[in-house]
Amino acid sequence: MGFTVREMTAADYGAVAEIYGQGVESGTATFQTYVPDYEEWDGAHLPYCRYIAEQDGLIIGWTALTLGLTRQPYCGVAELSIYVREGYKRHGVGMALIEKVKEKAAYFGVWTLESRICRQNIGSLRLHEKCGFRTVGVRERIAQDKFGQWQDTVEMELRL
Repeated sequence: MGFTVREMTAADYGAVAEIYGQGVESGTATFQTYVPDYEEWDGAHLPYCRYIAEQDGLIIGWTALTLGLTRQPYCGVAELSIYVREGYKRHGVGMALIEKVKEKAAYFGVWTLESRICRQNIGSLRLHEKCGFRTVGVRERIAQDKFGQWQDTVEMELRL
């Protein structure tokens, strides 16, 4: 599968939102119940390490970081979000996006990447393990999904 990874621009947000919407609908990729507009999304994510995967002009995946913890001593901890378009999973897209973040994040002062993954999202758990993340804990019944069911998250991290 031939695709490229490049920096995300504001013009990419329509496709990013579409892919995020697929994650919202899945019920296992996020506890968010709606797709935010660009201004809300932009304000919630760090301005660096925003990447998309693109194939023949179609955006097939994206990744971005948020502050993992807000207190100053933890300023180098960032939470990774990664989403891959339906039909393009298990083709190396997620791995390529994470590897790009791993390659660039330290330049911006990030020393730890963390991810909170729904326990049922086996594909994402395996992807993170393949990319070097380790499980550091499970938070039981931490949030309700869009169906009102309590869900667990697996906390994973990677030291850069």
